[in-house]
Amino acid sequence: MTLVAGVDSSTQSVKIVVRDADTGALVREARGTHPDGTEVHPSAWVDALETTMDGLLDGVSAMAVGGQQHGMVALDDAGEVVRPALLWNDTRSASDADDLVAELGGPQEWADAVGSVPLAAFTVSKVRWMARMEPENASRTSRILLPHDYLTWLLAGRPEAAVTDRGEASGTGYWSPITGEYRPDLLELALGHQADVPRVAGPAETVGETDAGIVLGPGTGDNMAAALGLGARPGDVVVSLGTSGTAFAVSNVPARDPRGLVAGFADATGRFLPLVCTLNAARILSSAASMLGVDLDELAGLALAAEPGAGGLVLLPYLDGERTPNLPLARGSLHGLTRSNMTPANLARAAVEGMLGGLADAVDALVDVGVVPQRVLLVGGAAANPAVGVVAATMFDVPVVVPPAGEYVADGAARQAAWVLSGGAEPPAWDGDRDAAATVHEPTPVPAVREGYGQARMALYPS
Repeated sequence: MTLVAGVDSSTQSVKIVVRDADTGALVREARGTHPDGTEVHPSAWVDALETTMDGLLDGVSAMAVGGQQHGMVALDDAGEVVRPALLWNDTRSASDADDLVAELGGPQEWADAVGSVPLAAFTVSKVRWMARMEPENASRTSRILLPHDYLTWLLAGRPEAAVTDRGEASGTGYWSPITGEYRPDLLELALGHQADVPRVAGPAETVGETDAGIVLGPGTGDNMAAALGLGARPGDVVVSLGTSGTAFAVSNVPARDPRGLVAGFADATGRFLPLVCTLNAARILSSAASMLGVDLDELAGLALAAEPGAGGLVLLPYLDGERTPNLPLARGSLHGLTRSNMTPANLARAAVEGMLGGLADAVDALVDVGVVPQRVLLVGGAAANPAVGVVAATMFDVPVVVPPAGEYVADGAARQAAWVLSGGAEPPAWDGDRDAAATVHEPTPVPAVREGYGQARMALYPS
């Protein structure tokens, strides 16, 4: 049996799976934790990865790393970290994103240049924040990597040239999936001077070896790895409910959305991955459960006991600000409170509907750029909550499929590693009987739920 490993180095934790390269069968897995926060020193990821890998990779022939997108890892001439990495969910760079958009000539210019309009989450915005707020650190910065790039570079023994992939590069704001080229002028616009960037490798290219002789694949961003792990195909819209919420679809053509709602990313196979991201997802449910003094299963029971629409109670769940819509300074709010609807069940239902409301809007934004959904795949930690699939069926007009719980980002990285070994034109088919094991919720749309969410959002945030 040939073994491959996939790493998911996410915001909150690191997960590693070891799988059979031919069948995808799980052999073993392990996980570790990352510190909380919106900036983290990369050494924390390294320590967690090394601890989690210890004894796990015996017999592994190839591995790849999937990592949280956008995080800025600034290195000096000696390859040392200049400052803690700013993560995707750090919103301090919101005004810097606005400044960059204006300086290039507006949203359409950015959409044409790199397929996306910078928001606070994008790497280019964080680079500008550093240049504005920490000019000494900016002047010391000679290379900028992303989290997965940095880990791959270290695993490969810190070679002279670092490597990334199309998917990860497409989230920087200075690489174009449309042309397949960097825009060094945009990085210089943000940083004030040029800096080295990693070479963009092919989807199944060998990019190095570990000191134990394990072949390294190029890795990719977490959303791209999840699509690969799920075996997503055209017609599938993946709604991922983790720390953040994302809605994305595999496409054969690049997206350009001057509204800034849809990021025109690349995927990990040579195709494209138009994506919409919300800052708030699974933590909405955990926060609501804490507020009600119940666990997540009890929260689900309460939510399912309430009618769709929660008796008119609407939660705008912008607990950490919001990325889509672009409201980095917003905060959450409850709307439509009456004496009759102020019940634990309605609050629980409003929390689930609020989490999904922004993502239903996200799917609509994907439709606007040409995506034609045939089904919605619900994944991520919150997808396992018994209420989430049921409530989602009231908010989408296509079947809602909840695949069995899995580490799909790590699985996608492992599948890429197997692809590197095989040398085939396409990644190995690992789908197996996943669809047979999935739970399917046929659509039962209740338009009033989406309407109530939209009215509350427009009343508070008209733009």
